[in-house]
Amino acid sequence: MKRWIGAVSAVLMTFAAMPAQAADKVVLMLNWYVYGEHAPFYYGKAKGIYAAEGIDLEIQEGRGSAATTQAVAAKTADFGYVDVPTMMRAAIKGAPVVATGVLLQTSPMSAMGFADKNIRKPEDIKGKTVAITPADSMTQIWPLFLKKTGLKESDFKTVAGDGQTKLNAVINGQADLLLGYVMDQSMKIKDATGKDVYPIKFADYGINMVSSGIIANTDYVKANADLVRRFMSATTKAVEAAEKEPKAAAQSILDANPKGGKIDTLTQGFELTIPLYRTAETKSKRPFQVTDQNMTETVNLLVEYGGLDAKAKDNPKAFYSNDYLPKSGS
Repeated sequence: MKRWIGAVSAVLMTFAAMPAQAADKVVLMLNWYVYGEHAPFYYGKAKGIYAAEGIDLEIQEGRGSAATTQAVAAKTADFGYVDVPTMMRAAIKGAPVVATGVLLQTSPMSAMGFADKNIRKPEDIKGKTVAITPADSMTQIWPLFLKKTGLKESDFKTVAGDGQTKLNAVINGQADLLLGYVMDQSMKIKDATGKDVYPIKFADYGINMVSSGIIANTDYVKANADLVRRFMSATTKAVEAAEKEPKAAAQSILDANPKGGKIDTLTQGFELTIPLYRTAETKSKRPFQVTDQNMTETVNLLVEYGGLDAKAKDNPKAFYSNDYLPKSGS
């Protein structure tokens, strides 16, 4: 009996001495420098949601959705958080990337200006000056907004420049409005001036397009299906947790990156993001559960107005998959 007890004790001591299974290292590259929209990823990491799924998450800032898509295609990042239409343009040209979850299912695109200018509806844009960045996603869809709202290009003036030039044009009074995202450029203007910004949202005028989502390399997904499921499960839970605590979620950005902005505008920017997570069709679903109809409409709009190759219409489902998302309650 003593020998048996000694043998059992030795086995138990061996197990106790074994290191815990190492968490899977995962790199998530963002679409841009950090801002309020990114709060769920930082909150999920801070609250141990990724760790609970056996994931050691590293979050890297990006330099635009196109650059992040290239990094994922080249496997220098495991996952990317990008503008899904930008990913589609790369995928149709052969980039091995796919969306494993579409988070922003309502477009954040808007024409925005200082609230005190009382530009509240498309009619108010007449006679004004609009700052644009040529060839970016918003400028490509701008003609559709004009068509939907009955505006003509002759109704207003435009000034063109890169992203920072566009911001400066509004801040310095050289333009009345700019084309931007409701939770991004509006907060940058407020940070710089302390003044509120009012967005005229494209989505309010029948432009139904998806925006940001999670992408991965198609080969990586095939080789790491379980890890992709765990990552999407953790990210879904992180979004749900962040929705309930917007300010705490925004604070997690600053805890990880003290120069990442100001708590008030990070919080407000994230709060402006939350309504974009769902459409009328997905309002009762968990985050990322995009519908086939939403994706098909997005592809059709991009083919007509956004420069996407027409062959994309042949198989819209090639660009995304809901198969790696957690089921309800899991």
